[in-house]
Amino acid sequence: MSGLLSYVKNIFETVTTVFEGMTITFSHLARRPMTVQYPDRIAKPVQETLPKRYRGILEVDLDICTGCLACERVCPIACITIGVDMNKETKQRTFGHFDIDICKCMYCGLCAEACPTGSIRHSQEFEGASYNPAGLVRHFVTKQVPLYKPKKGGETDPTMAKKVEIGLEYLDEFATPEGPGGAGGAGAGEG
Repeated sequence: MSGLLSYVKNIFETVTTVFEGMTITFSHLARRPMTVQYPDRIAKPVQETLPKRYRGILEVDLDICTGCLACERVCPIACITIGVDMNKETKQRTFGHFDIDICKCMYCGLCAEACPTGSIRHSQEFEGASYNPAGLVRHFVTKQVPLYKPKKGGETDPTMAKKVEIGLEYLDEFATPEGPGGAGGAGAGEG
């Protein structure tokens, strides 16, 4: 008799467990879906929701790049290649090429830390998908571009002054390993 009672008890527990599971399933049928159809049906662009220090795909402002090659030297995986040429007509140094292979880049930020003007920095862009690996190499020089020479008394051209200000602000706020203020933040150096 106890075997029959045990058998009926197992059947009752099975039916109860199935109904518990089905109540959870049926409750999800009445809810709005949690899946968002990206990128078509989102409330605001994802770039606006990213934190300010987000390390996205690298961008270069050649207008304030001095061609010092510090970013190329510090890159641990050599994803940055820069060619500096001498223009024989104007006796001025120009960029031959400035390429970043975002397929190799590990977004460490060392290049941005090493840049004296803040011309290379991380953007909010993160969608770098391509059908061809060659499409993942960003070519920033399409024609001969002269190197930037910082002026001793500060930049006088308003547009260039704004670009220099943006670059230096990036260095101060985002590319400095210690963070804003330069003291390493709270608790730095304590040991």
